[in-house]
Amino acid sequence: ARAEDVGTSLYFVNDSIQQVTFSSTVGVVIPCPAAGSPSAVLRWYLATGDDIYDVPHIRHVHANGTLQLYPFSPSAFNSFIHDNDYFCTAENSAGKIRSPNIRVKAVFREPYTVRVEDQRSMRGNVAVFKCLIPSSVQEYVSVVSWEKDTVSIIP
Repeated sequence: ARAEDVGTSLYFVNDSIQQVTFSSTVGVVIPCPAAGSPSAVLRWYLATGDDIYDVPHIRHVHANGTLQLYPFSPSAFNSFIHDNDYFCTAENSAGKIRSPNIRVKAVFREPYTVRVEDQRSMRGNVAVFKCLIPSSVQEYVSVVSWEKDTVSIIP
């Protein structure tokens, strides 16, 4: 080790971030999962390796290396920004490291109804009920219990 290398480091603070799903009505702030000593320069890129740039009121990279995607209306959705893979790099005198790709996906807050599929059965026979969840939200909704007249029958 050279004298200038003593006390230098680059490391991942949290390299387990693989996916960030956020509501279009709220936006999201994503810290770069890397740091270093001396302080590292943090930069964000698209998974293609293209530099990202600020888009006023849509996307901003703060001086501290945090990527911010602002709330937006459905008409302002841009898959290039709101449904893409990103990564960040940290660089200082110790070298340069790259985070794994982070999948960033915006979801729209829409009204939806969960209902039970109609079933017919003869008295004394088994009836199988199915909870119908609209496909647009199926990925984000899970059945946690079944109720009959507001009384939980299957926790």
